[in-house]
Amino acid sequence: MNKAANTYWTDDRLRAQRVATRTLPSLVPPARELSRELIGTRTEIRRRGGLIPSWVVFTTIILATFAICVSVTMRAHAEKSAASQQHQMLASEVETLRDSNLALETEVDRLYKDPRAIESAARARLNMVRANEIIVPVE
Repeated sequence: MNKAANTYWTDDRLRAQRVATRTLPSLVPPARELSRELIGTRTEIRRRGGLIPSWVVFTTIILATFAICVSVTMRAHAEKSAASQQHQMLASEVETLRDSNLALETEVDRLYKDPRAIESAARARLNMVRANEIIVPVE
């Protein structure tokens, strides 16, 4: 016997799985047959694929995929802009250090070649004086 042709066993199983609830007789809807005509029997609902149409499920999947793609793109853009700012900051720091190194190189060259520069550096940095000079402290 083919189970697909026999739908009674699934109807019984679905009925057995429902939670038993007690309803008051006055609250029972009088037009149960009308809703059966609008919705259909359980077999018809199962044949149609349930109460939710397939295009709704497909649209939901597409929208979820689109939302994931947008969030990944926005995060990648934020990381890219942060990395760009850090690169720009490091590039300006490297340029400042290169200028400082160039100034130090020219000062070292001048101290190697110019005797007056050597004398002024020795007087300013090392507090050196010539042998024939007299130091007078001023208070």
